[in-house]
Amino acid sequence: MTTSRASELVPVLEQEIVTGELKPGTRLDETLLAERFGVSRTPVREALTHLAAAGLVVIRPRRGAIVATISIRDLMNMFEVMANLEGVCARLAARRITPEERPALKAAFEACDALVGTDRYDDYYEGNLTLHNLIYQASHNAYLEKQTRELRRRLSPHRRLQVRIPGRLIKSSEEHGAIVRAILDGNSDLAERLTRDHVTIQGERFTDFLSTLPPHYVQASA
Repeated sequence: MTTSRASELVPVLEQEIVTGELKPGTRLDETLLAERFGVSRTPVREALTHLAAAGLVVIRPRRGAIVATISIRDLMNMFEVMANLEGVCARLAARRITPEERPALKAAFEACDALVGTDRYDDYYEGNLTLHNLIYQASHNAYLEKQTRELRRRLSPHRRLQVRIPGRLIKSSEEHGAIVRAILDGNSDLAERLTRDHVTIQGERFTDFLSTLPPHYVQASA
């Protein structure tokens, strides 16, 4: 029950931090948060620990938690590493995907693609997460999968915002389709390149990404 309640708090606090409603340096008092959400301090503490693992909160011994300062440079560095990790996952998946895994990957793509043209952004994001997780699994490299998932978790609040950029769902689904085809065709070089490009933020996508960030991110990078 405690873990369940904590999981309900995490997306709310994530959103408030990423959008700047809770600014860097803001103290996150466990007692006040418990009162606000009508829970005990235990699920609040679990939620803050989760946010700390995602780099959104800093927990200071004997002084409590505060909202972390995240610079654009830090974000871009993480996305750069993420793109390469996911690219390797896709390369290995193209070589190692099993007959049993192939239908699930295709079905995950089709489920995402069916949401294009709707405003079901959160549903698309969850479907997108399922698709990428299946690619990680198909790499059949447990260490790589673990590292990729951990960094993905740190970037999830920002990737969730990306799907709300106008026109991004259509483009994202087109990219997913090409990636899935490359994996199912066993084209490892193409699968890696397409996946890396899919995750990398550059050019117009960089400008679009900046538009989703509140002003304090820009200030923190100066």
